[in-house]
Amino acid sequence: MEVNTNGSTKQWPGFSRQRSSQQVQATAPIPPKGLLQTKEHTVVIDDFLPSLALSVAWAKKTANLGNTIKPKHVQDRPTVRLHDDTSSGGWSTSNMTYVLTLTDPDAPSREDPKWAEMCHWIVANVSLSRKTHSVLPSIVDAGGMLGREAKGTLDDEVVEWKPPGPPPKTGKHRYVFLAFAPRNGTTSPLNLSKPSERKHWGTGKKGGGVREWAEENGLIPVGANFIYSENAKQ
Repeated sequence: MEVNTNGSTKQWPGFSRQRSSQQVQATAPIPPKGLLQTKEHTVVIDDFLPSLALSVAWAKKTANLGNTIKPKHVQDRPTVRLHDDTSSGGWSTSNMTYVLTLTDPDAPSREDPKWAEMCHWIVANVSLSRKTHSVLPSIVDAGGMLGREAKGTLDDEVVEWKPPGPPPKTGKHRYVFLAFAPRNGTTSPLNLSKPSERKHWGTGKKGGGVREWAEENGLIPVGANFIYSENAKQ
C-alpha cells in the first residue's frame, strides 16, 4: 500500500478502507493479491488503509509479507514492532493502546478451510513507545525473557500464543498478523472478549474469524503482515 503526499492512494488488495477522513502520509509494501481470501473467498479483514508498519521477527527468521518460514523457526513468541512512519499521526498516538492478533485462514488446509479461521494469538493493551516510536508487544522473546521495551505483560494475553503447526499434507498455510486500534480512540486499558474457542474464533460458523471478533470489540485494523508455513510432509 502506498499513500502519496498528493492524497492519492493505492490500497492493499483484499481490504476495504475503514476511515475516509484520516489521511496518512506513509509507504508500506504491497502484499500479494489474494492475501486475505481463502479458496471460498472468505475475507479475513475488510480493506483498510494501514497507518503503522508491522514487523514480526523470531530468533532466526523475519516475516516479510508472504515469505515462507518452516514451522520449527516460529515456535516461540515473536518480537513485534509497530513502526509509526506517519507525519500526520492518524491512528498512531503514543498514549493509545493497541491489540495484536494472529489468525490462520487455512485450517486445516487451504483446500478445505472447515476450521477457519483459527485463532493463534491475541495480545491487548499494547502501548506505542514515545521514545522510540515503536513497540515490542511480544510478551516473551525466544529466550523466555520479558522484552525490555514491552509495554504488556503475560496478563495481557487474551488468548495464549499457539505456534503455527500446519498438519501434514495440507499445503502452505497463511499466518496473518494484524494490529488493531480502538475505533473510539480511547487511551484507557481495553477489556476485550475472549473467543470461546480457537476454531472459527468462537463464532460457531465456518469462515468466522478475526473480522467478526474485532467488530464485536470495537477495533479497526491499522497494520498487517503475514507468512506462509507448511509441514515438511506433503
